[in-house]
Amino acid sequence: MEEEKLNKVHFFGEEIKGVPLPEKFTYPFYYVPHPLCKMAASEVQRYVDRREDWKDELQNGKMFGVLVVRTKNGSLGYLAAFSGNLANTAHHDFFVPPVYDLEVCDEKYKEIDAVIVTMSKNLDSLMNSSEYLALKEKVKSESENMNKILFDAREEMKKAKTRRDVLRKTKLTDEELQRLIQESQFQKAEYKRLQERLQKDFYEIRQELDDKDILIAEAKSVRKVCSVYLQTNIFQKYIFLNAKGESKKLVDIFKNESLLVPPSGAGECAAPRLLQYAFLNHLQPVAMAEFWWGGPSKKEIRIPGCYYPACKGKCGPILGWMLQGLDVEDNLLDRRSDGEIQVIYEDEWMMAVNKPEGLLSIPGKSQADSVSSQILKMRPDVTGPLIVHRLDMAASGLMLIAKNKEIHKLLQEMFLRRKIKKTYVALLNGVVDSIEGEINLPMCPDYLNRPRQIVSKESGKDAITHYKVLEINNFQTRVELSPYTGRTHQLRVHAACKDGLNAPILGDNLYGDMRRSRLYLHAQSLDFIHPMTGMPVHLKIPADF
Repeated sequence: MEEEKLNKVHFFGEEIKGVPLPEKFTYPFYYVPHPLCKMAASEVQRYVDRREDWKDELQNGKMFGVLVVRTKNGSLGYLAAFSGNLANTAHHDFFVPPVYDLEVCDEKYKEIDAVIVTMSKNLDSLMNSSEYLALKEKVKSESENMNKILFDAREEMKKAKTRRDVLRKTKLTDEELQRLIQESQFQKAEYKRLQERLQKDFYEIRQELDDKDILIAEAKSVRKVCSVYLQTNIFQKYIFLNAKGESKKLVDIFKNESLLVPPSGAGECAAPRLLQYAFLNHLQPVAMAEFWWGGPSKKEIRIPGCYYPACKGKCGPILGWMLQGLDVEDNLLDRRSDGEIQVIYEDEWMMAVNKPEGLLSIPGKSQADSVSSQILKMRPDVTGPLIVHRLDMAASGLMLIAKNKEIHKLLQEMFLRRKIKKTYVALLNGVVDSIEGEINLPMCPDYLNRPRQIVSKESGKDAITHYKVLEINNFQTRVELSPYTGRTHQLRVHAACKDGLNAPILGDNLYGDMRRSRLYLHAQSLDFIHPMTGMPVHLKIPADF
């Protein structure tokens, strides 16, 4: 065991002399990487870059982690890990082993796993077959064509109705009026017959696609049953230690998460592997960090060389158990700003305030101070609901406040109908290629890693942002951002995504890097027509960065 330990612990040289150690262990879901973690990460990156056999696989990047540890004799070193597999295995000399070795599973597991792999290949073949894709395209095309024909027919009916309405205002005989009524009835009947005929033809085409979709859904259902059975049995064998020396099965750790089984891949991330190895070998954890290395991720917004928090969906419950017994840093996200809002506009119906960065829009679970609570202290007579729209806690800038229920409803409707123009200023970590343009990347939540969002053409909702470069200096770009839609984290995702601006907002701990004290995003201006006075309103507060 001692010999194996020395193979996995990589010791620092003289360069760490004078580097102060952290007083507490890293809070893994929000942290600033410790200098020793950065040094360890650099060594891991150099090692990975020397592995020519991994270059192709790492073009899409991978999450790595380092854990600074103290040995029994007081020496400082670090452990390294990666998430999932590399070159089809979780075992590599430089890195700690997995918590449970799937490669030594029994034959029954391997048989079921082989069946699931075959099912997945068959599903992929079916869903990506030229026949299925052509059928989907045909259904889409026919649907658009049907809707256009019906739309044109409705427009012709509107024109005819307008003509009849004009004629009815003139002197018409009873016979002429009757003809107008008959014409209206005939057009409505014709439209109904057209609609029924088109829908009948479309149904026949759609039915063929529905039959194939049913087969796909059934295959997915069977695969899910097999997968749940397999995972349930495998996860029984995952046993995690904590700093107190206690052990717990993975399935028991997730019992309070309202899940039938833990998420796929739970326990295979870098952070649990690092802590498990340290506890097994009586190494004292000092600090930990996870970073992305290789190429940019295709599925998520991950930038090579940037540090990231542990995922909440898979690692949240596991690390919550494993960290018991360690003196862990406070959650930096709980260190809210004690800044006060500044009122920059007010009338009898509404207010506009400048929110400082770090202040919540509404009270959180563990913190009462917020824009809402400060407004109530300043204006105890307002009835609300107050908050019309929100800003990220980490962002600063303009927010509209409604003083009563009626104006709140009107302002929210204006936001929904895009009658209120919002403009932001952001400082990006990188250089944007084009001076001005539009980003159209649909978005949806990353359900196992909330509050992160991902770009998804299949599941995402429309998200559109107009941008204009204001200044480029020292490899940083100052931009003006105007969101047409209002998706969660829209500006942060559109800035960081490689298909967007490919330059994350400075200080963005979710999509960029956790090395800044604040998020450099500021809601600078609001323009709208006052819903009560009908007068144009222009509000602007320049960013202080």
